[in-house]
Amino acid sequence: MKRSMAVLLGMVATMAHADQINVLSGGAAKSFIEPLAKTLPGHTVKLEFQPMGKLTKSLADGYPADMVVVTTEVLDQLKDDPKLNLKAAKPIARVGIGVAVHEGARSPDISTVEAFKKTLLAAKSVVYIDPRVGTSGKHVAEILQRLGIADQVNAKARLGSGGAITEPVGRGEIELGIHQISEILPVKGVKLAGPLPAELQKYTVYVAVPVTQSSKQQAVSDLIRHLSGPEARERLAQAGYTAPGE
Repeated sequence: MKRSMAVLLGMVATMAHADQINVLSGGAAKSFIEPLAKTLPGHTVKLEFQPMGKLTKSLADGYPADMVVVTTEVLDQLKDDPKLNLKAAKPIARVGIGVAVHEGARSPDISTVEAFKKTLLAAKSVVYIDPRVGTSGKHVAEILQRLGIADQVNAKARLGSGGAITEPVGRGEIELGIHQISEILPVKGVKLAGPLPAELQKYTVYVAVPVTQSSKQQAVSDLIRHLSGPEARERLAQAGYTAPGE
């Protein structure tokens, strides 16, 4: 009896492990993917979130993922990678960049390009993600160059490398944070002052991509459908995203 029970428990553990989907995702998609992954019927999902620069290195180094979630820009860089099944890739979310301030501060005027420029120059300190590791940081760096204020702003800027980039704003250490809206909304002590002006905005589209050699192709397909289904629409709005193409 004891042996039979041990065998049964071993089979259950094996089945549970077989149903686990390992997902490697860009960090900015966390507030959307994490809650939905918990409600996927019939499977468990193990999530690892990393900045895009680190993610591509992890993938190249053999990270044991069944599926990755990357931006369209990163996916274009990986288009020749045989580990990814690009034919089964599916866009699942879109998010813009916004400005964060402390929850007790007055929201600055960022309604136009000129107003945004003046706000940046007037701010005592700014934080955004390091352009070498984060999608929004690369775009912010390009904006600063375009506006001709890169030297002035970067002299008082802190470059984040991971985690919640705008946390220093919530702690009162930094005046302004610039990051993807989905990563501003959940941070304690901050509020969203608003999105970047339309002329400066950049929407990042996240794409779910199966890993070719994964033994859990059906489970991955189930997860991708779940991430783009009716429940996902509601979660997108709550987390600061929109559906792709909206």
